[in-house]
Amino acid sequence: MKKTIYTITILGLMFINYLSFAEGKQYRVIVGGFYNLENFFDTIDDPKTFDDEFTPNGEHHYSAAIYMDKVKHLEQVVSQIGTDVSPDGLAFWGTAEIENASVVKDLVSQPSLKNRNYQVVHYNGGDPRGIDCGFVYNPKYFKLLYSKSIPIDLRNAVADAKPTRDVLWVTGVLNEIDTMNVFVGHWPSRRGGEELTMPMRNYVAKIIRHYTDSLLAINPNYKIIVMGDLNDNPTDESVVKYLDAVAKPEDCKPTGFYSPWINYYNKGIGTLAHNDSWGLFDQILLSKAWLNKKQDGYFLLKGSIFRKDFMIQKTGKYKGYPKRTWNYNIYNAGYSDHLPTYITLLQEIK
Repeated sequence: MKKTIYTITILGLMFINYLSFAEGKQYRVIVGGFYNLENFFDTIDDPKTFDDEFTPNGEHHYSAAIYMDKVKHLEQVVSQIGTDVSPDGLAFWGTAEIENASVVKDLVSQPSLKNRNYQVVHYNGGDPRGIDCGFVYNPKYFKLLYSKSIPIDLRNAVADAKPTRDVLWVTGVLNEIDTMNVFVGHWPSRRGGEELTMPMRNYVAKIIRHYTDSLLAINPNYKIIVMGDLNDNPTDESVVKYLDAVAKPEDCKPTGFYSPWINYYNKGIGTLAHNDSWGLFDQILLSKAWLNKKQDGYFLLKGSIFRKDFMIQKTGKYKGYPKRTWNYNIYNAGYSDHLPTYITLLQEIK
């Protein structure tokens, strides 16, 4: 596999897609992201799950026309993420709220994405509605080595807890340079109350931490990413206490994580809105090995929230919120009730 040669030159502000970091140096650039695709179902009734509402005869009257309209809307977003720094946009990205691999394959086969040759990793998990996490990668940048679906038994945290989404674990090689492990999750919701449901999200964080600690015990320099819709904010206990995520790179512990999102959240910037306030549930956390800017491999430049004007609701109850696909049972012709997040990774060309 030939190394991708897209580069950026750091020369201050000469061009809009040149990044001000270290004058005169050249870098390969890779973009990774996460996007909750909001109830991305097909129209076929699956007798093994509770997906009836997203069928032509269900509450949402979910027709083939609506499905394809949603596919085109998601294409519009995904095709643009990261293209300000890399012509190929996202090299890899995690997803949530997908019913199966087929819906994602429909999305990545659309005209503006087809040439990227995206591949999809997906397992059917334990969620009663049949929604799962997924991982999508461009084989030009990422070689898949291993994947596993990690089941989460929430009854270990709350006795009467219902089944939840699995965590997806993917291992691969990034541009023939770095081996990385990615954990994609969609943690238990806050339905029933934030405090009441907090032990369930803490439990998922502890499960992921068990895996990441095991990896780092083998190799302290492993590059690890934890991403997903955490249903918690960057300053909540599950993230700060159990994943040991911090806002400053210099404070990141060898087994902890760096969060580019704490400062966003503290400024009132988020990825979803509820009761006229912003939350930041969609996070990408990085292990300490990504933070050394003088290494031979890839390092983190920055984390970003992808937000364009067309993705924002202009009228009605949800004015100013991310333009969602559904307003209760009425098709809103939107994108998602979440905004995507993405990270820019650089590798110096010496």
